[in-house]
Amino acid sequence: MVNNETMTDVAYNWLKKRKKEVDFSKIWDEVVKVMEIPEDKIRRKKAQFYSDLMLDNRFAALDNNKWDLRNRRKFEEVHIDTSEIELEDDDIEDTIEPDGLDLPKGDDAFDN
Repeated sequence: MVNNETMTDVAYNWLKKRKKEVDFSKIWDEVVKVMEIPEDKIRRKKAQFYSDLMLDNRFAALDNNKWDLRNRRKFEEVHIDTSEIELEDDDIEDTIEPDGLDLPKGDDAFDN
C-alpha cells in the first residue's frame, strides 16, 4: 500500500476523529501502523515525528505529553506569554569588537 500522507497528516486525520486530547505514544502507535514504518526505522522516525508535531501549527502540545488539535483549544491553553520572560545580563554574550578580528582590509576585503 502506498501512502502519500506525511506522518503529521496521518496524526491530524486520526486526531480529528477523537473527541479529546491523546497521549503522544498513542498517536505514534497509530502513525507507525498506518505508515507501516519498519522496526529498524521506528526510533529515528519517532524523533522526526515529534519535531514535526512541534512545528506544525495544526497541533497543540498540552501537559503530560498529551496532544490535541489547536483549533479545538482556547487561545489561553496554547499561547505562551513571553512578556514576563527576563534575560539576565549573564545570558547576553559580549559583542566582539571588529578590531579583535583578523578581517581583510583595503583592496583585499573585496577579493573573491
